[in-house]
Amino acid sequence: MPEKARTAALAAEQLGIEVGAIANSLIFDADGARLLVMTSGRHRGTPQKVATLLGIAGMRRADPDFVRLHTGQAIGGVAPIGHPEPIGTLVDIELARYSEVWAAAGHPSTVFPTSYAELLRITSGTAA
Repeated sequence: MPEKARTAALAAEQLGIEVGAIANSLIFDADGARLLVMTSGRHRGTPQKVATLLGIAGMRRADPDFVRLHTGQAIGGVAPIGHPEPIGTLVDIELARYSEVWAAAGHPSTVFPTSYAELLRITSGTAA
């Protein structure tokens, strides 16, 4: 993209698409374990929502150092793949509404198009 897009709204604006077709990559720290949650740009993935969904008490949004350690990437550009080790992943079912979704590609100014089914496949994710 021509400019860094650290938010779904900025990425959607640059791509000329609906914000819901942006697949946000959110990293959470679940009592020291890493978790990737891919949400539609229309949704907010809060630690409380994710903890309730999974029945986990100690859930918090990961800090930049935790994200970099477990993904090798910086917040604002975390790709759903390419991490040093596999990360458990949940994928928002709202993304299935779009024939094409866009995910970060490892840097805040890079994205790639994919489909919901492909996002589930490449991440070994669970629909949620």
